[in-house]
Amino acid sequence: MQDGHVTTPFGRRPMTLALVRQQMAVTEIKPGKTAEKWKVFRDASEARPLLGLQDRSLAVLDALLSFFPDNELRQDRQLIVFPSNAQLTLRAHGIAGATLRRHLALLVEAGLIVRKDSANGKRYARKTKTGEVESAFGFDLSPLLLRAEELAQLAQQVAAERLQWRKAKENLTICRRDVRKLISAAMEEGAQGDWGKVEAFYIGLVQRIPRSPSLVELTALLDEMRLLQQEVLNMLDIKQESTNTSTNDAHHERHEQNSKTEPFNELEPSSRNELGAKVERSQERPAQPLKAFPLGLVLRACPEISAYSPGGAITGWRDLMGAAVTVRSMLGVSPSAYQEACEIMGPENAAVTIACILERAGHINSPGGYLRDLTLKAQRGEFSLGPVLMALLRANGGDSRQAG
Repeated sequence: MQDGHVTTPFGRRPMTLALVRQQMAVTEIKPGKTAEKWKVFRDASEARPLLGLQDRSLAVLDALLSFFPDNELRQDRQLIVFPSNAQLTLRAHGIAGATLRRHLALLVEAGLIVRKDSANGKRYARKTKTGEVESAFGFDLSPLLLRAEELAQLAQQVAAERLQWRKAKENLTICRRDVRKLISAAMEEGAQGDWGKVEAFYIGLVQRIPRSPSLVELTALLDEMRLLQQEVLNMLDIKQESTNTSTNDAHHERHEQNSKTEPFNELEPSSRNELGAKVERSQERPAQPLKAFPLGLVLRACPEISAYSPGGAITGWRDLMGAAVTVRSMLGVSPSAYQEACEIMGPENAAVTIACILERAGHINSPGGYLRDLTLKAQRGEFSLGPVLMALLRANGGDSRQAG
């Protein structure tokens, strides 16, 4: 050993503190502990992404395990195997020497095996007169026994994430297909609305789907696709309502269309229905609860609100609602206006509304009056956070992969 390095048949290898800890840890295996070696291998194979291993690494691990004669790893047994490079190459399906050395190093770094070097760096075993191995130098398989339960948990985690990924991908495919059918049907039948704009937004969203998306990317894109689907359905519902509405309710129809047929408009300052304004319609329909949106989607659309969280970051709805109280005061929104919004919209949606107003604060003359206007509309069932969040997503770049 020179200059903090160990010389091995593979060249000079740094003796790091992590390697020292790994070598010490194998002495802490519980007395009498056992594990079936091929089950441990299957768990390690399943957990490969979390361990940072490649397929070739698993082939080398498989070859090493094949040199251990028993099917069970036992704490009271000698767990060191000492094959030559030539033997390992054969059992690892003819892997090249340089590749073999690289993947042996990866297995050591992943904490699945530990090197036990002899004085001259060679691998061999000393046996007693009865043929039993007294001491051996090579690769110690003890970490596999030590980490058997951990590897099983990692394997379950990877399997669960893979299942979530498949479900998210399937749901995105179905939602994407349904939105495409809705848009095509609306355009073919001449439904009211700017369907060219909707289609362009849909195409842009589809083009952002990566070839190999992660679970986080799939989830974010699915949220946006579902939001778009809901807005398309809202637009088609308006068309149906306007078809069935009698001429006696023409004013009512125009009011409905003006309030809901522009789902892609950004927030604009209120020009009427300020504080104390009366409801124009004589008959109000029952208020419907606002749809709840995923917190991650809200934070992508309204990133400014995070700066006002007491902890400097928003990790849950409680943080968002706390930040909204601070922003409410900063914007000059009265406590009564915010309380009324909470009672009608729900505290979560009221906080989201404050976050949206903060994003467009420079374009709103009276945040308090504007919030009261939105609260009145929500009470009449005329206000949806969906189009507001969609507009802010586009204004902030619209890329779900930028989410923190």
